[in-house]
Amino acid sequence: MANNQHAAPAPVGGSLVNIVTLSCGVLIALMAAILMVRFLFGLGAVTGLNDGYPWGIWIAVDVVIGSAFACGGFSVAMLVYIFNRGEYHPLVRPALLASLFGYTLAGAGVMFDLGRWWNVWNMYWPWSINPNSVMFEVAICISLYIVVMWIEFSPVVLEQFGKRDIKKKVSKAMFFIIALGTVLPMMHQSSLGTLLVVLGVQVHPLWQTPLLPLLYLLSAIFMGYAVVLFESCVASSAYRRRIEMHMLTPMAKIMLGILAVFIVVRIGDVVVRGALPKAFVPSVEALMFWLEMACVIAPLILIGAETNRRNPARLFLAGILLMLGGALMRLNGFLIGYETGGDFNYFPTLAEVLVTAGMFAVEVLGYIIITRRFPVLPREEAIH
Repeated sequence: MANNQHAAPAPVGGSLVNIVTLSCGVLIALMAAILMVRFLFGLGAVTGLNDGYPWGIWIAVDVVIGSAFACGGFSVAMLVYIFNRGEYHPLVRPALLASLFGYTLAGAGVMFDLGRWWNVWNMYWPWSINPNSVMFEVAICISLYIVVMWIEFSPVVLEQFGKRDIKKKVSKAMFFIIALGTVLPMMHQSSLGTLLVVLGVQVHPLWQTPLLPLLYLLSAIFMGYAVVLFESCVASSAYRRRIEMHMLTPMAKIMLGILAVFIVVRIGDVVVRGALPKAFVPSVEALMFWLEMACVIAPLILIGAETNRRNPARLFLAGILLMLGGALMRLNGFLIGYETGGDFNYFPTLAEVLVTAGMFAVEVLGYIIITRRFPVLPREEAIH
């Protein structure tokens, strides 16, 4: 089949009822039931949270990690619109779709975790806001970015329903929307790192550093590219399409460049601060640190050579490792390496795990429905 780099996007088509969508439906139903109990009877009815651990996996995984996984749209948009790499344009829509679901669900995750969720409007009320709060900056930027991404994705919907006149009007303002879509993720991803900085000694020395804002931003970028690799490989296999190696191979090289900078900063920081000996003290924290480092260093070995980057299986594995490595850095800082003192401890309940699984199921189901019914992926006949 000819190279379809410049092929117009088109719905994949096909049935929406299969084992994957049915499984997602079951998980979503379980999540809805648990959330009903949560909103009626409070966080204590379904979570393992306490006064020492005010946040659990709904924040650490669904929001902090989930928003980083959703940076694919931001990462690809930087290549296409900021660095003028138009050859990556076919990756924009699928990456944006995954980001749209990821950030929207991250926003929902915050609502799930708020004790007095009915007071969330105070966050936007001018007389209630605290402009000096890092948490306020994160909340506002994520909220705005969710709106921005829905506007960015609106041409796909307008195109499908034949609203080309409206699409042209939206396109005229798209340069401003894209600019916002580039700045906002930089702001709140770095500020997620700042959240840990202000916690001071409550965070283990292996993850407590003034450089956390930079580390969180760099990791969000390479995680975004890793998710694009993962999503492209999975979509190609599921829909029986050719893998877009002509775009993924050079993009992986860019990803490795960002990763190399991250590793130098990460290791250099631990050494300069004198925190490295902590990594050799037998502990859960030390084990998680080395697991995190193994996951981010392994891709350099796995796909560092040009010939290895042309191997779809290696690209897929490298993407998974980087997703896991970036996720571990966030999980380690917000939960594993977080020590509040006293006798407090936290372990997620089954209900918390099921809600997190349900949110992932919403994203998978939404991706399947929209790619099958809306012009997201480049037009291509299925491979039989």
